[in-house]
Amino acid sequence: MTETQKAPRWAWWIATGLGSGRMKPASGTWGSLAALVVWVALAEAVRRLPGRWPAEGLFLVLTILLTWLSVKASDLVVRETGLKDPGYIVADEWAGMWIALWSLRWEVMAGLAHPGWRLVAVLAVPFFLFRLFDVWKPWPAYQVQVLPEGQGVVADDVVAGLYALALGPVVLTALVGLLP
Repeated sequence: MTETQKAPRWAWWIATGLGSGRMKPASGTWGSLAALVVWVALAEAVRRLPGRWPAEGLFLVLTILLTWLSVKASDLVVRETGLKDPGYIVADEWAGMWIALWSLRWEVMAGLAHPGWRLVAVLAVPFFLFRLFDVWKPWPAYQVQVLPEGQGVVADDVVAGLYALALGPVVLTALVGLLP
């Protein structure tokens, strides 16, 4: 694809997080929130599957697939626009948010069976941790942004998601005693 070619429509839909990246202000926060809503809908569907292993495999495969698609779609949109990391690309927030939620997937699914304040806390903590690390960009999140095109767009959010993944259960346990 040359610099002047248009990115396919699917790339724009993925890159803009189904359009959530067009919301203002703070498109990254809107993109993260949209990712959370879609992930919760997915968790509700997965919760109804028989057995634990199909759910494990599905969460893992979909998170990896989303991250890969985020890089590919961001590549195409960055090439079309010539912009390094435009704010309306939020596929990276989607990937990072889904990574951040990984360690709490069973807590979320249990909470969906009996919604209440606990479910809100279990969703809010990884959301806010991810947004904190995405904006702050502690090492190596800031440094990986130098990667080319879609890799650079998505890599810092993957790192932010990994930080939130690691700290989410710790914060929930320390602050509100939600996890055993």
